[in-house]
Amino acid sequence: MPNPLAEASQSPTEELKRSSAADVLAGGVPGEVSAVRGYLLSRGNSAGSDRFFAGAMLLCALAIFALVALIAVELMTQSRLSWHAFGLSFFYKFNVDPITHLPLFWDPVNGVFYALPFIYGTLVTSLVALCIAVPLAIGLAVFLTEMCPLWMRAPLSFFTELLAAIPSVVYGLWAIFILVPLLREHVNPVLIAIFTEPTLTHLLGWTGLFGDNGLFGGVNLGLGLLCGGVILAIMILPIIASLTREVMRSVPNSQREAALALGATRWEMIRMAVLRNARIGIVGSVILGLGRALGETMAVAMVIGNSPEIHLSLLSMGHSMASVIANEFSEATSDMHRSALIEVGLALFLVTIVVNAFARILVWAVTRGAPARVQ
Repeated sequence: MPNPLAEASQSPTEELKRSSAADVLAGGVPGEVSAVRGYLLSRGNSAGSDRFFAGAMLLCALAIFALVALIAVELMTQSRLSWHAFGLSFFYKFNVDPITHLPLFWDPVNGVFYALPFIYGTLVTSLVALCIAVPLAIGLAVFLTEMCPLWMRAPLSFFTELLAAIPSVVYGLWAIFILVPLLREHVNPVLIAIFTEPTLTHLLGWTGLFGDNGLFGGVNLGLGLLCGGVILAIMILPIIASLTREVMRSVPNSQREAALALGATRWEMIRMAVLRNARIGIVGSVILGLGRALGETMAVAMVIGNSPEIHLSLLSMGHSMASVIANEFSEATSDMHRSALIEVGLALFLVTIVVNAFARILVWAVTRGAPARVQ
């Protein structure tokens, strides 16, 4: 009995050659070969081309690993001078100014290089950005996935993704002319009045967040850590919203239908059947947005104030790891100054890789095995 699987596994070229040989052995004269059969017979074996194509694709994939490795090696090589001079203390120590008795972190003229204010500014602005962007992004994703009318879904999704395509320098210019005056004249005075209110200061002053030296104390210039965090929130909003939406779409419809069949309201269905099942992926999207916030440069450099100091107040000016590199690298006057900036870049590079890898793992953990869906 013929095996159909074995016959199907044979190549067309072998089948054509065998049929021609069978005609000759049967004593008959082979019929005229058609143009299609002649073309197939003339192609020969393509195994060599397939191997070459596979090797080329593998080389393209390995090039990505090579680029990352070359960047890391170059950063470590160029920051060797600063590493040998300061060691790990580069990231947590500081000097004291003998005249003002204030902490001295970064003084290229006198050869003082400590990165603590840049790490602090990066973490604070990123935390402010997450506090603002995460609720808005999750709410937007829930609306687009579960509640948005069909006629509005495509335009709203388009404008959300359009935010991610705007260059950072455009965000920075918009922040200087629109966001900074808005914060200085309308938002910051309200926050200052709340956090310096006498009753709250008396009751919660022990936390250090209230009062003239609290979270919103100091001079209201509009520039500062709060402004940097707000502009970062606008920039990472489309990233978190898009990834959260994809994770929520991967939740099977049977989960929604089961919750509704048991008598749940729409909000209960979203909370128990959708958000609960997608929570790991949502956390991954938030961490991926955090990775973008950590590495943002131009927009933050234009509004953060660029001051290498540490203050509790969000209204005070600060610096971030990315902004100090952008501002000072072209003006570095010594090899130590340049090496210290490169070491800051190395730290930012490693942190960004770890954060993005962790986010990808979380997103993969919740979306694996989900069926593809066509919207």
